[in-house]
Amino acid sequence: MTEVLPATRPQRRRRQRWRGQLLLRKRRTALIAAVAALVVAVPVSIAAQASVPPPPAGWTMVWSDDFTGPANTLPSSANWIIDTGHNYPGGPANWGTGEIQNFTNSTQNVAHDGAGNLRITPLRDGAGNWTSARIETHRSNFRPPAGGVLAIEGRIQMPNVTGQAALGYWPAFWALGSPYRGNYWNWPGIGEFDIMENVNGINSVWAVLHCGVNPGGPCNETSGIGANRACPGSTCQSAFHTYRFEWDTSISPNQLRWYVDGQQFHTVTQNQLPADTWNNMTNHAGYFILLNVSIGGAFPNALGGQTPTAATVPGRPMLVDYVAVSTRGGGTQPPTTPPPGGGGSAYSTIQAEAYSQQGGVIVEGTSDSGGGQNIGAVANGDWTVYPKIDFGSTAARQFSARVASGAGGGVSGLVEVRLDSRSNPPIGSFAIGNTGGWQSWRTVPANISGVTGIHDVYLTFTSGQPADFVNVNWFTFAR
Repeated sequence: MTEVLPATRPQRRRRQRWRGQLLLRKRRTALIAAVAALVVAVPVSIAAQASVPPPPAGWTMVWSDDFTGPANTLPSSANWIIDTGHNYPGGPANWGTGEIQNFTNSTQNVAHDGAGNLRITPLRDGAGNWTSARIETHRSNFRPPAGGVLAIEGRIQMPNVTGQAALGYWPAFWALGSPYRGNYWNWPGIGEFDIMENVNGINSVWAVLHCGVNPGGPCNETSGIGANRACPGSTCQSAFHTYRFEWDTSISPNQLRWYVDGQQFHTVTQNQLPADTWNNMTNHAGYFILLNVSIGGAFPNALGGQTPTAATVPGRPMLVDYVAVSTRGGGTQPPTTPPPGGGGSAYSTIQAEAYSQQGGVIVEGTSDSGGGQNIGAVANGDWTVYPKIDFGSTAARQFSARVASGAGGGVSGLVEVRLDSRSNPPIGSFAIGNTGGWQSWRTVPANISGVTGIHDVYLTFTSGQPADFVNVNWFTFAR
Protein backbone atom coordinates (compact mmCIF):
# COMPACT_ATOMS: atom_id res chain seq x y z
CA MET A 1 0.00 0.00 0.00
CA THR A 2 1.31 3.46 -0.83
CA GLU A 3 2.07 5.51 2.25
CA VAL A 4 1.53 9.26 1.88
CA LEU A 5 2.86 11.28 4.79
CA PRO A 6 0.81 14.41 5.52
CA ALA A 7 2.27 17.84 4.87
CA THR A 8 3.95 19.06 8.01
CA ARG A 9 3.02 22.71 7.65
CA PRO A 10 0.37 24.84 6.02
CA GLN A 11 0.89 26.05 2.53
CA ARG A 12 2.67 29.34 3.05
CA ARG A 13 2.02 31.19 -0.12
CA ARG A 14 -0.64 32.29 -2.51
CA ARG A 15 -0.15 30.69 -5.90
CA GLN A 16 0.56 32.91 -8.81
CA ARG A 17 -1.58 31.72 -11.70
CA TRP A 18 -0.35 31.37 -15.21
CA ARG A 19 -0.98 34.39 -17.42
CA GLY A 20 0.09 32.92 -20.65
CA GLN A 21 3.43 32.42 -22.26
CA LEU A 22 2.56 34.75 -25.09
CA LEU A 23 2.59 37.76 -22.72
CA LEU A 24 6.26 36.99 -22.06
CA ARG A 25 7.26 36.62 -25.70
CA LYS A 26 9.44 39.15 -27.44
CA ARG A 27 8.16 41.80 -29.78
CA ARG A 28 10.24 42.31 -32.82
CA THR A 29 10.36 45.65 -34.58
CA ALA A 30 11.90 47.34 -37.55
CA LEU A 31 15.29 46.84 -35.87
CA ILE A 32 15.38 43.63 -37.93
CA ALA A 33 16.02 45.70 -41.02
CA ALA A 34 18.80 47.58 -39.24
CA VAL A 35 20.48 44.33 -38.26
CA ALA A 36 20.23 43.09 -41.83
CA ALA A 37 22.01 46.22 -43.00
CA LEU A 38 24.96 45.40 -40.76
CA VAL A 39 25.59 42.06 -42.45
CA VAL A 40 25.72 43.17 -46.06
CA ALA A 41 28.29 40.52 -46.80
CA VAL A 42 25.72 37.84 -46.06
CA PRO A 43 22.58 38.61 -48.10
CA VAL A 44 19.99 36.69 -46.10
CA SER A 45 16.45 37.37 -44.99
CA ILE A 46 16.25 37.47 -41.17
CA ALA A 47 12.58 38.21 -40.68
CA ALA A 48 11.35 36.36 -37.59
CA GLN A 49 7.86 35.80 -36.31
CA ALA A 50 6.70 37.63 -33.17
CA SER A 51 6.66 34.38 -31.21
CA VAL A 52 6.27 30.66 -31.61
CA PRO A 53 2.85 30.39 -33.25
CA PRO A 54 0.22 28.65 -31.13
CA PRO A 55 -0.46 25.07 -32.21
CA PRO A 56 -3.63 24.31 -34.18
CA ALA A 57 -6.84 23.49 -32.33
CA GLY A 58 -6.57 20.14 -30.58
CA TRP A 59 -2.78 20.32 -30.24
CA THR A 60 -0.82 21.10 -27.06
CA MET A 61 2.66 22.62 -27.16
CA VAL A 62 4.96 20.66 -24.84
CA TRP A 63 8.33 22.34 -25.55
CA SER A 64 9.67 25.25 -27.59
CA ASP A 65 12.49 27.73 -28.08
CA ASP A 66 12.06 30.91 -30.09
CA PHE A 67 15.69 32.10 -29.75
CA THR A 68 15.03 35.54 -28.32
CA GLY A 69 18.38 36.04 -26.59
CA PRO A 70 20.55 39.12 -27.02
CA ALA A 71 22.83 39.26 -30.03
CA ASN A 72 26.05 37.24 -29.82
CA THR A 73 24.86 35.02 -26.96
CA LEU A 74 24.74 31.24 -26.96
CA PRO A 75 21.44 29.32 -27.07
CA SER A 76 19.79 28.48 -23.74
CA SER A 77 21.88 25.99 -21.75
CA ALA A 78 18.65 24.80 -20.12
CA ASN A 79 17.33 23.72 -23.52
CA TRP A 80 20.42 22.82 -25.56
CA ILE A 81 23.71 20.92 -25.44
CA ILE A 82 26.42 22.30 -27.76
CA ASP A 83 28.40 19.49 -29.38
CA THR A 84 32.08 20.14 -30.03
CA GLY A 85 34.92 18.54 -31.96
CA HIS A 86 34.85 15.95 -34.74
CA ASN A 87 32.90 13.22 -32.91
CA TYR A 88 31.21 12.21 -29.67
CA PRO A 89 33.76 10.86 -27.15
CA GLY A 90 34.20 7.23 -28.18
CA GLY A 91 31.89 7.66 -31.18
CA PRO A 92 32.54 7.41 -34.93
CA ALA A 93 35.06 9.83 -36.42
CA ASN A 94 33.75 12.82 -38.35
CA TRP A 95 30.32 12.24 -36.73
CA GLY A 96 29.98 9.05 -38.77
CA THR A 97 29.30 10.89 -42.03
CA GLY A 98 32.71 11.99 -43.30
CA GLU A 99 32.00 15.69 -42.71
CA ILE A 100 35.18 17.71 -42.16
CA GLN A 101 34.32 20.71 -39.96
CA ASN A 102 35.21 21.11 -36.29
CA PHE A 103 32.12 21.95 -34.23
CA THR A 104 32.71 24.66 -31.62
CA ASN A 105 30.84 26.54 -28.89
CA SER A 106 32.11 29.89 -30.18
CA THR A 107 29.56 32.64 -30.75
CA GLN A 108 31.25 33.09 -34.12
CA ASN A 109 29.69 29.75 -35.09
CA VAL A 110 26.46 29.67 -33.02
CA ALA A 111 24.67 32.63 -31.47
CA HIS A 112 21.42 34.53 -31.22
CA ASP A 113 21.29 37.35 -33.74
CA GLY A 114 19.29 39.68 -31.48
CA ALA A 115 16.35 39.65 -33.90
CA GLY A 116 14.74 36.43 -32.71
CA ASN A 117 16.81 33.91 -34.64
CA LEU A 118 19.58 31.45 -33.90
CA ARG A 119 22.45 31.77 -36.37
CA ILE A 120 24.66 28.72 -37.15
CA THR A 121 27.56 29.89 -39.30
CA PRO A 122 30.28 27.77 -40.94
CA LEU A 123 33.64 29.53 -41.16
CA ARG A 124 37.00 28.80 -42.80
CA ASP A 125 40.35 30.05 -41.50
CA GLY A 126 43.40 31.06 -43.51
CA ALA A 127 44.73 27.50 -43.44
CA GLY A 128 41.54 26.14 -44.96
CA ASN A 129 40.15 24.62 -41.73
CA TRP A 130 36.38 24.77 -41.33
CA THR A 131 34.43 25.33 -38.10
CA SER A 132 30.67 25.28 -37.54
CA ALA A 133 28.14 24.31 -34.84
CA ARG A 134 25.77 21.54 -33.82
CA ILE A 135 23.30 21.67 -30.92
CA GLU A 136 20.93 19.09 -29.47
CA THR A 137 18.13 19.26 -26.92
CA HIS A 138 18.70 18.16 -23.34
CA ARG A 139 15.33 16.44 -23.52
CA SER A 140 15.54 13.07 -25.20
CA ASN A 141 12.01 11.81 -24.57
CA PHE A 142 10.01 13.42 -27.35
CA ARG A 143 7.46 10.83 -28.46
CA PRO A 144 3.69 10.69 -29.00
CA PRO A 145 1.36 10.18 -26.06
CA ALA A 146 -0.13 6.68 -26.14
CA GLY A 147 -2.59 6.62 -29.03
CA GLY A 148 -1.75 10.21 -30.00
CA VAL A 149 0.44 12.25 -32.35
CA LEU A 150 3.79 14.03 -31.93
CA ALA A 151 4.81 17.00 -34.10
CA ILE A 152 8.30 18.54 -34.29
CA GLU A 153 8.38 21.81 -36.21
CA GLY A 154 10.93 24.50 -37.05
CA ARG A 155 10.89 27.70 -39.07
CA ILE A 156 14.25 27.89 -40.79
CA GLN A 157 16.10 29.67 -43.56
CA MET A 158 18.83 27.54 -45.09
CA PRO A 159 22.23 29.17 -45.76
CA ASN A 160 21.68 31.67 -48.53
CA VAL A 161 24.31 30.34 -50.91
CA THR A 162 24.00 28.43 -54.19
CA GLY A 163 26.04 27.06 -57.06
CA GLN A 164 29.78 26.48 -56.79
CA ALA A 165 29.93 28.70 -53.69
CA ALA A 166 27.62 26.26 -51.85
CA LEU A 167 29.46 22.99 -52.50
CA GLY A 168 29.79 21.11 -49.21
CA TYR A 169 27.12 23.02 -47.25
CA TRP A 170 24.93 20.55 -45.33
CA PRO A 171 22.32 22.17 -43.02
CA ALA A 172 20.01 19.86 -41.07
CA PHE A 173 17.10 19.79 -38.60
CA TRP A 174 16.61 16.25 -37.30
CA ALA A 175 15.98 13.86 -34.39
CA LEU A 176 17.84 10.83 -33.01
CA GLY A 177 16.58 8.01 -30.78
CA SER A 178 17.55 8.54 -27.13
CA PRO A 179 19.46 5.21 -26.79
CA TYR A 180 22.13 6.73 -29.05
CA ARG A 181 23.33 8.88 -26.15
CA GLY A 182 26.25 7.15 -24.47
CA ASN A 183 26.39 4.34 -27.02
CA TYR A 184 27.07 5.94 -30.44
CA TRP A 185 27.32 2.58 -32.22
CA ASN A 186 23.64 1.53 -32.30
CA TRP A 187 22.70 3.65 -35.33
CA PRO A 188 20.47 3.28 -37.30
CA GLY A 189 18.47 0.76 -35.27
CA ILE A 190 17.44 3.38 -32.69
CA GLY A 191 15.91 5.55 -35.43
CA GLU A 192 16.66 8.89 -37.06
CA PHE A 193 14.09 11.34 -38.45
CA ASP A 194 15.62 13.90 -40.82
CA ILE A 195 13.02 16.67 -40.83
CA MET A 196 14.99 19.00 -43.10
CA GLU A 197 18.24 18.24 -44.89
CA ASN A 198 19.85 20.10 -47.76
CA VAL A 199 23.18 19.97 -49.54
CA ASN A 200 25.17 22.13 -51.93
CA GLY A 201 22.64 24.97 -52.00
CA ILE A 202 20.15 23.00 -54.10
CA ASN A 203 16.59 24.35 -53.92
CA SER A 204 15.23 21.21 -52.31
CA VAL A 205 14.34 19.86 -48.87
CA TRP A 206 15.08 16.19 -48.15
CA ALA A 207 13.02 14.17 -45.64
CA VAL A 208 14.56 10.86 -44.60
CA LEU A 209 13.94 7.96 -42.21
CA HIS A 210 16.98 5.97 -41.07
CA CYS A 211 16.34 2.63 -39.34
CA GLY A 212 17.21 -1.05 -39.22
CA VAL A 213 20.79 -2.09 -39.97
CA ASN A 214 23.73 -0.59 -41.84
CA PRO A 215 24.49 -1.18 -44.65
CA GLY A 216 21.33 -2.16 -46.49
CA GLY A 217 18.43 -3.45 -44.45
CA PRO A 218 14.78 -2.37 -44.65
CA CYS A 219 15.72 1.33 -44.76
CA ASN A 220 18.32 0.94 -47.53
CA GLU A 221 21.16 2.33 -45.46
CA THR A 222 23.11 4.49 -45.59
CA SER A 223 20.66 6.30 -47.89
CA GLY A 224 17.52 5.75 -45.79
CA ILE A 225 13.93 5.99 -46.98
CA GLY A 226 13.65 9.51 -48.31
CA ALA A 227 11.91 11.99 -50.53
CA ASN A 228 12.66 15.53 -51.61
CA ARG A 229 10.97 18.50 -53.23
CA ALA A 230 11.56 22.18 -53.98
CA CYS A 231 10.47 24.64 -51.32
CA PRO A 232 7.08 26.25 -52.09
CA GLY A 233 7.18 29.77 -53.44
CA SER A 234 10.57 31.25 -52.55
CA THR A 235 13.64 29.04 -52.71
CA CYS A 236 14.82 27.19 -49.62
CA GLN A 237 17.90 29.43 -49.50
CA SER A 238 16.26 32.84 -50.01
CA ALA A 239 13.49 32.71 -47.39
CA PHE A 240 12.20 31.09 -44.23
CA HIS A 241 10.11 27.93 -44.57
CA THR A 242 8.40 25.80 -41.95
CA TYR A 243 9.54 22.17 -41.73
CA ARG A 244 7.41 19.71 -39.78
CA PHE A 245 7.50 16.04 -38.85
CA GLU A 246 4.57 14.06 -37.39
CA TRP A 247 4.62 10.65 -35.71
CA ASP A 248 1.05 9.38 -35.61
CA THR A 249 0.07 6.49 -33.33
CA SER A 250 -3.65 7.34 -33.46
CA ILE A 251 -4.14 5.32 -36.66
CA SER A 252 -3.33 1.76 -37.68
CA PRO A 253 -0.86 1.24 -39.18
CA ASN A 254 1.05 4.07 -37.50
CA GLN A 255 2.46 6.76 -39.79
CA LEU A 256 5.46 9.07 -40.08
CA ARG A 257 4.80 12.23 -42.12
CA TRP A 258 6.96 15.10 -43.37
CA TYR A 259 5.78 18.59 -44.43
CA VAL A 260 7.16 21.84 -45.78
CA ASP A 261 5.00 24.95 -45.34
CA GLY A 262 2.06 22.69 -44.52
CA GLN A 263 2.40 20.59 -47.68
CA GLN A 264 2.94 16.87 -47.02
CA PHE A 265 5.60 15.34 -49.28
CA HIS A 266 6.82 12.15 -47.60
CA THR A 267 5.18 9.32 -45.65
CA VAL A 268 6.40 6.06 -44.13
CA THR A 269 3.86 3.67 -42.63
CA GLN A 270 4.38 0.99 -40.02
CA ASN A 271 3.52 -1.83 -42.39
CA GLN A 272 6.35 -0.84 -44.76
CA LEU A 273 8.87 -2.14 -42.24
CA PRO A 274 9.46 -5.41 -40.37
CA ALA A 275 7.84 -5.41 -36.92
CA ASP A 276 11.17 -5.62 -35.08
CA THR A 277 12.59 -2.70 -37.05
CA TRP A 278 9.60 -0.51 -36.22
CA ASN A 279 9.65 -1.57 -32.56
CA ASN A 280 13.36 -0.91 -32.16
CA MET A 281 12.99 2.71 -33.28
CA THR A 282 9.71 3.45 -31.47
CA ASN A 283 9.71 1.43 -28.23
CA HIS A 284 12.25 3.49 -26.30
CA ALA A 285 12.10 6.69 -24.23
CA GLY A 286 11.88 8.95 -27.28
CA TYR A 287 14.00 11.31 -29.37
CA PHE A 288 16.21 14.36 -29.01
CA ILE A 289 16.31 17.17 -31.59
CA LEU A 290 19.39 18.48 -33.41
CA LEU A 291 20.28 21.53 -35.50
CA ASN A 292 23.58 21.84 -37.35
CA VAL A 293 25.40 23.01 -40.45
CA SER A 294 28.05 20.52 -41.56
CA ILE A 295 30.65 20.95 -44.29
CA GLY A 296 31.53 18.11 -46.67
CA GLY A 297 30.73 14.46 -46.12
CA ALA A 298 28.96 11.61 -47.84
CA PHE A 299 25.70 13.36 -48.76
CA PRO A 300 27.08 16.55 -50.38
CA ASN A 301 29.86 14.51 -52.02
CA ALA A 302 27.27 12.16 -53.55
CA LEU A 303 25.61 15.08 -55.35
CA GLY A 304 28.56 17.40 -55.97
CA GLY A 305 31.78 15.43 -56.14
CA GLN A 306 34.43 15.93 -53.46
CA THR A 307 33.39 18.87 -51.26
CA PRO A 308 34.11 21.51 -50.14
CA THR A 309 36.16 23.08 -52.93
CA ALA A 310 38.26 26.22 -53.24
CA ALA A 311 35.13 27.95 -54.60
CA THR A 312 33.05 27.17 -51.47
CA VAL A 313 32.29 30.43 -49.67
CA PRO A 314 32.33 30.50 -45.84
CA GLY A 315 30.15 32.61 -43.56
CA ARG A 316 26.64 31.87 -44.83
CA PRO A 317 24.48 31.00 -41.79
CA MET A 318 21.43 28.86 -41.27
CA LEU A 319 18.82 30.93 -39.40
CA VAL A 320 16.36 29.26 -37.02
CA ASP A 321 13.35 31.31 -35.92
CA TYR A 322 11.88 28.67 -33.60
CA VAL A 323 11.63 25.00 -32.78
CA ALA A 324 8.44 23.67 -31.20
CA VAL A 325 7.15 20.27 -30.12
CA SER A 326 3.41 19.59 -29.83
CA THR A 327 1.16 16.62 -29.18
CA ARG A 328 -2.43 15.77 -30.00
CA GLY A 329 -4.78 13.20 -28.50
CA GLY A 330 -3.83 10.23 -26.37
CA GLY A 331 -2.61 10.76 -22.81
CA THR A 332 -0.57 13.65 -21.49
CA GLN A 333 2.96 14.20 -22.78
CA PRO A 334 5.03 12.35 -21.92
CA PRO A 335 2.97 9.24 -20.98
CA THR A 336 5.60 7.70 -18.74
CA THR A 337 4.75 7.66 -15.02
CA PRO A 338 6.15 4.95 -12.75
CA PRO A 339 3.54 2.25 -12.10
CA PRO A 340 2.06 1.73 -8.61
CA GLY A 341 4.71 0.30 -6.31
CA GLY A 342 7.53 1.91 -8.30
CA GLY A 343 9.58 0.84 -11.26
CA GLY A 344 10.12 2.41 -14.65
CA SER A 345 13.00 3.74 -16.71
CA ALA A 346 15.24 6.53 -15.47
CA TYR A 347 15.17 7.85 -19.06
CA SER A 348 11.43 8.31 -19.20
CA THR A 349 9.86 11.44 -17.74
CA ILE A 350 8.96 10.77 -14.10
CA GLN A 351 6.07 12.86 -12.87
CA ALA A 352 6.99 14.45 -9.53
CA GLU A 353 3.58 13.71 -8.00
CA ALA A 354 4.06 9.97 -8.70
CA TYR A 355 6.06 9.49 -5.48
CA SER A 356 5.46 6.47 -3.24
CA GLN A 357 6.20 8.47 -0.07
CA GLN A 358 6.82 12.13 0.71
CA GLY A 359 7.55 14.53 3.49
CA GLY A 360 6.26 18.10 3.50
CA VAL A 361 5.03 18.59 -0.08
CA ILE A 362 1.58 19.13 -1.55
CA VAL A 363 0.11 18.17 -4.95
CA GLU A 364 -1.69 20.76 -7.06
CA GLY A 365 -2.81 21.30 -10.63
CA THR A 366 -0.20 22.73 -13.00
CA SER A 367 -0.56 25.19 -15.86
CA ASP A 368 2.63 23.85 -17.46
CA SER A 369 2.35 22.46 -20.98
CA GLY A 370 0.40 19.20 -21.03
CA GLY A 371 -1.49 19.95 -17.81
CA GLY A 372 -1.53 17.45 -14.99
CA GLN A 373 -0.12 18.12 -11.51
CA ASN A 374 3.04 19.27 -9.77
CA ILE A 375 4.38 19.03 -6.25
CA GLY A 376 4.48 22.32 -4.36
CA ALA A 377 4.97 24.03 -1.00
CA VAL A 378 8.52 22.64 -1.13
CA ALA A 379 10.95 23.96 1.47
CA ASN A 380 14.08 22.98 3.37
CA GLY A 381 13.99 19.37 4.55
CA ASP A 382 11.16 18.20 2.29
CA TRP A 383 11.54 15.06 0.19
CA THR A 384 9.90 12.56 -2.17
CA VAL A 385 10.87 9.00 -3.17
CA TYR A 386 10.39 7.00 -6.39
CA PRO A 387 11.16 3.26 -5.93
CA LYS A 388 12.95 0.87 -8.25
CA ILE A 389 14.00 3.25 -11.03
CA ASP A 390 16.05 1.41 -13.68
CA PHE A 391 19.20 3.17 -14.96
CA GLY A 392 20.32 0.21 -17.10
CA SER A 393 23.89 -0.94 -17.64
CA THR A 394 25.21 2.28 -19.23
CA ALA A 395 25.75 5.03 -16.67
CA ALA A 396 23.43 8.02 -16.47
CA ARG A 397 25.41 11.26 -16.25
CA GLN A 398 22.75 13.97 -16.16
CA PHE A 399 19.59 14.87 -14.26
CA SER A 400 17.02 17.43 -15.44
CA ALA A 401 13.92 18.71 -13.67
CA ARG A 402 11.04 20.95 -14.68
CA VAL A 403 10.79 23.55 -11.90
CA ALA A 404 9.18 26.90 -11.05
CA SER A 405 9.59 29.35 -8.18
CA GLY A 406 7.87 32.45 -6.88
CA ALA A 407 10.18 32.68 -3.86
CA GLY A 408 10.85 36.09 -2.41
CA GLY A 409 14.09 37.99 -2.77
CA GLY A 410 17.08 36.21 -1.30
CA VAL A 411 15.23 32.89 -1.03
CA SER A 412 16.70 29.96 -2.95
CA GLY A 413 17.66 26.35 -2.42
CA LEU A 414 18.99 23.11 -3.86
CA VAL A 415 17.10 20.34 -5.68
CA GLU A 416 19.11 17.21 -4.89
CA VAL A 417 19.12 13.59 -6.09
CA ARG A 418 20.02 10.80 -3.66
CA LEU A 419 19.92 7.05 -4.13
CA ASP A 420 18.44 4.40 -1.83
CA SER A 421 18.41 6.51 1.35
CA ARG A 422 17.73 10.13 2.30
CA SER A 423 20.88 10.01 4.42
CA ASN A 424 23.15 9.11 1.49
CA PRO A 425 25.11 12.00 -0.05
CA PRO A 426 23.59 13.63 -3.17
CA ILE A 427 24.82 12.33 -6.52
CA GLY A 428 23.97 15.71 -8.06
CA SER A 429 22.02 18.91 -7.49
CA PHE A 430 21.17 22.32 -8.89
CA ALA A 431 20.29 25.64 -7.27
CA ILE A 432 17.00 27.39 -7.97
CA GLY A 433 15.62 30.80 -7.06
CA ASN A 434 12.75 32.90 -8.32
CA THR A 435 11.82 32.02 -11.94
CA GLY A 436 9.10 34.65 -12.20
CA GLY A 437 6.26 32.80 -10.46
CA TRP A 438 5.09 29.52 -8.97
CA GLN A 439 3.85 28.48 -12.42
CA SER A 440 6.68 30.01 -14.46
CA TRP A 441 8.37 26.81 -15.56
CA ARG A 442 11.87 26.05 -16.80
CA THR A 443 13.89 22.88 -17.32
CA VAL A 444 17.15 22.88 -15.36
CA PRO A 445 19.92 20.30 -15.98
CA ALA A 446 22.62 19.10 -13.60
CA ASN A 447 25.51 16.68 -13.88
CA ILE A 448 25.41 13.60 -11.64
CA SER A 449 27.82 10.86 -10.66
CA GLY A 450 27.52 7.90 -13.04
CA VAL A 451 24.63 5.63 -12.05
CA THR A 452 23.73 2.13 -13.28
CA GLY A 453 21.34 -0.52 -12.01
CA ILE A 454 18.02 -0.19 -10.15
CA HIS A 455 17.68 2.29 -7.28
CA ASP A 456 15.14 4.08 -5.12
CA VAL A 457 15.46 7.72 -6.22
CA TYR A 458 14.97 10.46 -3.62
CA LEU A 459 14.43 14.12 -4.41
CA THR A 460 15.53 16.14 -1.40
CA PHE A 461 15.33 19.89 -0.93
CA THR A 462 17.79 22.02 1.03
CA SER A 463 17.66 25.75 1.75
CA GLY A 464 19.14 28.17 4.25
CA GLN A 465 15.75 29.86 4.63
CA PRO A 466 12.51 28.35 5.98
CA ALA A 467 10.31 29.68 3.14
CA ASP A 468 9.00 27.58 0.24
CA PHE A 469 11.38 27.89 -2.70
CA VAL A 470 10.37 25.52 -5.55
CA ASN A 471 7.65 23.56 -7.35
CA VAL A 472 8.54 20.44 -9.39
CA ASN A 473 6.50 19.12 -12.32
CA TRP A 474 8.68 16.25 -13.58
CA PHE A 475 12.25 15.01 -13.81
CA THR A 476 14.34 12.64 -15.91
CA PHE A 477 17.87 11.34 -16.40
CA ALA A 478 20.15 11.14 -19.46
CA ARG A 479 23.33 9.36 -20.42
